[in-house]
Amino acid sequence: MTEQENQKPAWPAAVVAIVILVAIVLWALVRPKSPEHSYTQDPNRPKPTINEILNSAETWGPAYATWIGTTAPDFTLTDVNGKKHKLSDYRGKDVMLIFWATWCKPCLIEIPHLIELRDTTSEDKLAMLAISYTTVMPPNTAEQIKDFVQQNKKINYTVLPADAADMPAPYSQVRAIPSSFFIDPEGKIKLATEGMMSLPEIRAILQAE
Repeated sequence: MTEQENQKPAWPAAVVAIVILVAIVLWALVRPKSPEHSYTQDPNRPKPTINEILNSAETWGPAYATWIGTTAPDFTLTDVNGKKHKLSDYRGKDVMLIFWATWCKPCLIEIPHLIELRDTTSEDKLAMLAISYTTVMPPNTAEQIKDFVQQNKKINYTVLPADAADMPAPYSQVRAIPSSFFIDPEGKIKLATEGMMSLPEIRAILQAE
């Protein structure tokens, strides 16, 4: 190979790279929006389906599939203020069970979304029960949970310390947090999830047929 050939400019490769980059940018601009964005921005859009919501999920996924459509097992827990809550007492409204811990960073990121959900949804339509197990590592004692809620005064939904050993399946099987169970007004498990969720996604699940 001659010296002149060695010095041949590489501009064609650079042009190809630029064309590819432009194509990617244009595709990102014109590609259809995911269901998460479209169903939250258009109030006239039909209610999303569970499959639409699952297809748009990025930070979470479905869990406990064999329990979907079954009656949610009942339990009674005492919240950080000393009030008892029995799951079956909430029949007639949607229920969201949130499994979390004070040391779980994704759980903490999710909290503002839950606060806004409680602020914007009537308690006559939705019960929100946030369950934190005291028998996990790192330690997450009932006192720590209560102190956390007192220090974070914006938390406006029900927080319940619990011993996983005292809970029925599938709740006792929760290992990944945050996890959530969506229970319909008839007491059936509509969907269970693992991973951090955004407010639009939570609302979409509650609204889904």
